[in-house]
Amino acid sequence: MGIDVSRIKAICFDVDGTLSDTDDMWVSQFTKRMARLKFLFPNKDIVPFARWAVMAMESPGNLVYELFDRLHLDDDVAGLYSKIAKSRLGKKPKHFWLIPRVEEMLHHLKLKYPLAVVSARDAHGTGLFLEQFFLHPIFTAIATSQTCIYTKPFPDPVIWAAQQMQVRPEECLMVGDTTVDIRAGKSAGAQTVGVLCGFGTERELRRAGADLILNTTHELLDHLE
Repeated sequence: MGIDVSRIKAICFDVDGTLSDTDDMWVSQFTKRMARLKFLFPNKDIVPFARWAVMAMESPGNLVYELFDRLHLDDDVAGLYSKIAKSRLGKKPKHFWLIPRVEEMLHHLKLKYPLAVVSARDAHGTGLFLEQFFLHPIFTAIATSQTCIYTKPFPDPVIWAAQQMQVRPEECLMVGDTTVDIRAGKSAGAQTVGVLCGFGTERELRRAGADLILNTTHELLDHLE
């Protein structure tokens, strides 16, 4: 298992669990909210349960969103989410965590490849993440759940991103942490890399057909140089 670096002319990145340290952030928030109940857990340690709960919610969440997408209801759901987000304007802004060494990696890769975001997040949430870390200028294309009629695991956003970067889909590398990312990349004809710093497990990513699996996103540099 491995990737053919000579084929790669552009790279697509998922956000949650790949660029954004979303799972650890959710675990931290869950743990804080459950703090008063820590006496219910072995050694008063809530973290193992919190991580299990966060990981358990991810796959059902992807299935539900895929169903909405198939029924052409994803725009309605995203629209509702955007309205809720806008209603919170003026309140404490949401802060994201960045996967360690990802910013350094992106600036390095930008010198050699056009880069794209291919996320199942809505445009508002994706924009907030990119703005917080000043990442907008790094990416040639930004595909969100609202960019194409179908989002991941369909190949549409990967194909769209390839068009914006002026390469063929099979010349792209799709990097993500879940089977949804791998399925989208494979369906588009792209090579795929699964990362274990997010929501997916090694077994799931291998079964989905990932060409390469890394412990964390920044390790991609070692395989491209």
